[in-house]
Amino acid sequence: MSTDVVGPAHASTRLSAIVTEYLKLTKPRVISLLLVTTAAAMFTAAHGVPRGWLVLWTMVGGYLAAGGANAINHYVDRDIDGHMKRTDARPVVAGSVTPRRALVFGLACGAVSAAILAAAANELAAVLAVTGLAVYVGIYTLWLKRSTVHNIVIGGAAGAFPPLVGWAAVTDHIGLFAWLMFAIVFYWTPPHFWALALLLQNDYAAAGVPMLPVVHGEDATRRQIFLWTLVMVGVTVLPCAAGLAGWTYFVGALLLNAVFVVLAYRLWRTPSRTFARWTFHYSLLYLALVFVLMAIDAA
Repeated sequence: MSTDVVGPAHASTRLSAIVTEYLKLTKPRVISLLLVTTAAAMFTAAHGVPRGWLVLWTMVGGYLAAGGANAINHYVDRDIDGHMKRTDARPVVAGSVTPRRALVFGLACGAVSAAILAAAANELAAVLAVTGLAVYVGIYTLWLKRSTVHNIVIGGAAGAFPPLVGWAAVTDHIGLFAWLMFAIVFYWTPPHFWALALLLQNDYAAAGVPMLPVVHGEDATRRQIFLWTLVMVGVTVLPCAAGLAGWTYFVGALLLNAVFVVLAYRLWRTPSRTFARWTFHYSLLYLALVFVLMAIDAA
């Protein structure tokens, strides 16, 4: 009797552990912010609330595309992840998922994502999602990450694809507003990621990844964070300048930008891990709120 009870329970526990490890490959916490920008783009494009099933399946397809890219990233970076405290417990490094299975899982996620988006939304949304995956893996992970200090600047374009996917899912085309959303995420990425790089400088140095603070030092990195923040602020008001967003977005964006600029300036003038940490964490909230403001303003 005890075998009948414990056996299924053990199998269920093992299955749950396996699912958890594969879920880790997709980096859920990273994807959550990408999904916010996707959903906000959908609501903005619809000038209200899109069809519920369209939102659901676009979110599923978007998650699988980004998750597939992240899983492949685990496969490619398995040789350096073990040298960084932040990544040395990842499934492939820890041995809970084999490299080959991680790669197959990532490719399968990308394929299923394309199928879902093509069926539930349209082919343009599917193509954009797969393109985002290809840019992240092919341009950032395989080419730029280990070869140039500009890795996150150029490779950051991969994280800017979700708003395009969301917009295309609703409209079946890419409008000017969608490209401005792309630009906001693109210019937000360097100050966001370099603030994190300041906190993880030793990890990147140990892994041989040429992040800005490793190559040019902390002073240059803090200055670049401030300068890119100023550029980002200018980009965020372009929807208003183009007549695509109204006062709700404009006033809200100004307030959010003011806090970001103050934090970036304090980080530049005050060498402190505390300000680097504040800037990094605020940048996450900032991007989410900017996109939520767009959706509210459009509605």
